[in-house]
Amino acid sequence: MSRIARRFAKLSAEGRAGLVTFITAGDPDLSVSAEILAGLPKAGADLIELGMPFSDPMADGPSIEAAGHRALKAGTTLRRVLAMAAGFRKGDTETPLILMGYFNPIYSYGVERFAVDAVSAGVDGVIVVDLPPEVDAELRVPAVVAGLEVIRLATPTTDSVRLPRVLDGAGGFLYYVAIAGVTGTKRAAIGDIAAAVARLKASTALPIAVGFGIRDPESAAAVARYADASVVGSAIVDRIAHGLDETGKPGPALIGDVLSFVASLAAGVRGARVQAAQ
Repeated sequence: MSRIARRFAKLSAEGRAGLVTFITAGDPDLSVSAEILAGLPKAGADLIELGMPFSDPMADGPSIEAAGHRALKAGTTLRRVLAMAAGFRKGDTETPLILMGYFNPIYSYGVERFAVDAVSAGVDGVIVVDLPPEVDAELRVPAVVAGLEVIRLATPTTDSVRLPRVLDGAGGFLYYVAIAGVTGTKRAAIGDIAAAVARLKASTALPIAVGFGIRDPESAAAVARYADASVVGSAIVDRIAHGLDETGKPGPALIGDVLSFVASLAAGVRGARVQAAQ
């Protein structure tokens, strides 16, 4: 059983949904980013998405785009992202770690080499936003050979005709993008999310994680009543940005503030189904 499968089995046994947190590797710099990453599990993150910074993140809103630019300016490369993952794994052997980003850096690195090096670094899965199922064999085949799970995306426009194609070869969990648009700009109605999760669960045994538009403990908890996990990215990245001084350097309270915010999200998610039952 993979680390991702073990974690979702544990969450199911506990009768709760999980919290998936996203940060961009190298934001605001490699050292601070590594400290935040190391602190996320203790703060309550059940799974972690680590963004691979890219200069043209077409699916991301201004918050994550700015985070990627900060990371690139700080010298973050895909090689350094993998080194950060390996450093994290030395201190944590249980929390699933998923790399998220775009295909260009992976292609430039070398697809087969990336898959092997990612697994060697302790990475469990990868989400490539701009690589749809119809053309992802270039990554998926070597990833499967290496033991790296390719996590697919479904959206509000994924109809019953396309959904089987999305699910064919999908691994880890299904990431449901709750809004049509870029990250961090809108919120989806909880009724729409509940209906979408029910429809997806009728077609797959994969856990369903819901992201895009979840910005606070209340919305994370609302999603956690229906989905197997709530994904929070832009709101955490915003906390990092707010902790920078006027020169763009991290202030002394940045790491603590970010992890405290994650703890509040985790508390909301962990109590969601208890509150719903009362």
